[in-house]
Amino acid sequence: MKYIVVLGDGWADYPDESGMTPLSLAHKPNIDALAARSVCGLCKTVPDGMKPGSDVANMAVMGYDPKKYYTGRSPLEAASMGIDLAPDDAACRCNLVTLGGEGDYEEREMTDYSAGEIDTQSAAALIKELNEKLDMPEGWELHAGVSYRHCLVRRHAKTGAVLTPPHDISGRKIKDYLPGGEDGDALLAFQKKSMEVLSASPVNAERAARGENVANSCWLWGEGTRPSFTPMLELHGLKGAVISAVDLVKGLGKVAGMDVIEVEGACGTLNTNFAGKAAAALEAIKDHDFVYIHMEAPDECGHQGDKEGKIKSIELIDRLVVGPIYEEMTRRGEPFRMLITPDHPTPLALRTHVSDPVPFVMYDSEKEVHGCETYNEMNVRTTRVYFGSGVEMFAAFTGK
Repeated sequence: MKYIVVLGDGWADYPDESGMTPLSLAHKPNIDALAARSVCGLCKTVPDGMKPGSDVANMAVMGYDPKKYYTGRSPLEAASMGIDLAPDDAACRCNLVTLGGEGDYEEREMTDYSAGEIDTQSAAALIKELNEKLDMPEGWELHAGVSYRHCLVRRHAKTGAVLTPPHDISGRKIKDYLPGGEDGDALLAFQKKSMEVLSASPVNAERAARGENVANSCWLWGEGTRPSFTPMLELHGLKGAVISAVDLVKGLGKVAGMDVIEVEGACGTLNTNFAGKAAAALEAIKDHDFVYIHMEAPDECGHQGDKEGKIKSIELIDRLVVGPIYEEMTRRGEPFRMLITPDHPTPLALRTHVSDPVPFVMYDSEKEVHGCETYNEMNVRTTRVYFGSGVEMFAAFTGK
């Protein structure tokens, strides 16, 4: 048996004033056809008491109990970036953001948590400039990642900083969300100094001239320490592979001992190479038991309040990922199961993550059942199938 997870990050939502969600509005014939013949229901991927981040939720969908394995978000991204962390090192996600307004740093507002989804080449140039011009404390290291997502490592540091994800405060003044707690003063000083350097950068001058959002500050969040995972093969008896554009999910795969497969053109937005991800998954499943395909685009659209983009992302995943994978696996004739699910909801009305249970489709090529006529948040409730954790859903999916 082969196992394939198609993960639409954040595509679950709340009904709008007409009672519809992006999932119910999207034209997704492939997913709907599978839902009619699959086990459908709800799963609570985020444990009580934990924040509804993609780190916790994807970990749970992969079959790892977040309460046992979670040590913070950024260390997972650091693993993907090849950064070696010692047990007493602390890592933070460092976003390049756009802060609006004038005057003191504290009076600015979070205009754009992704600096206009800044391209990786421009971002790398800005991180290089910061490393050259910032006088960082001894043991601090700033590492370039993908697009707006980067990493600050503090060697031999205490954890306990109070940090807020920038996508949680879109459109708000930042003064109530500045770094606090352990090392909070030093982390805030880093952010302020970053604005001085970035505001004078020729890279940002060029972006402004093109009418693009400038990346005029760093924003730190997601602090954590080095994780230790039981390998997927040892824990679940499955040889696994991960396909994603984002360091977080690639890092999860890496620390879980899975193969991380790079796909040219994978960027985590609506412009990602969806077809390339499907092709890579179909190739990987030949010599793996388990393939996890992660698509970031619906989540990005949710954070931006982009309803049409979120609907489009669902339709692209249906047409370019779910359809081709189902058709080719069926043609091959080898038994397979496909789990189609988000990790968490990212409601358009809130523009951030919530921990509500997510709707899933669990298809088994050897055991078709009566499921839902169409797949959305409301319809799956009629089945009364409910998993209290991602680990429970994983076990039902794989039998492991």
